[in-house]
Amino acid sequence: MIFKKFVQIPTAKLKYRIEQLCEQYGIDFIETEESYTSKTSLSKNDVLPKLGEKPEGWKNSGVRVNRGLFKTKAGIKINADCNGAANIIRKVAMMARFDVAGISRGCLSPAKKVLVWTLQKSPCLQTGEA
Repeated sequence: MIFKKFVQIPTAKLKYRIEQLCEQYGIDFIETEESYTSKTSLSKNDVLPKLGEKPEGWKNSGVRVNRGLFKTKAGIKINADCNGAANIIRKVAMMARFDVAGISRGCLSPAKKVLVWTLQKSPCLQTGEA
């Protein structure tokens, strides 16, 4: 039998400490909510409603097919965490009024899995040269 142990994380203290450090180092601290960022496709540049302000008739433009994978209505597969994080950046960009034109779906392709133990050693690794 596998038991999972859950622990409490003092998120308010963590947020406050990050805010202090940002102020100390001259970094702007912006807090935002992340509603609908996992359900909205970055590639279609869909509307990102705020929590409780979802427009009537709004539908999500994709679906998480499994852990870590988001699929758009067009069938494009994107890393789900990267899609959600980029959408959070979009929300902050709207508040702070900065340009996020450089974010594209090309950067969000699913990561390739590599089984390290099946790779052949390169000559550089064997001799210690870089």
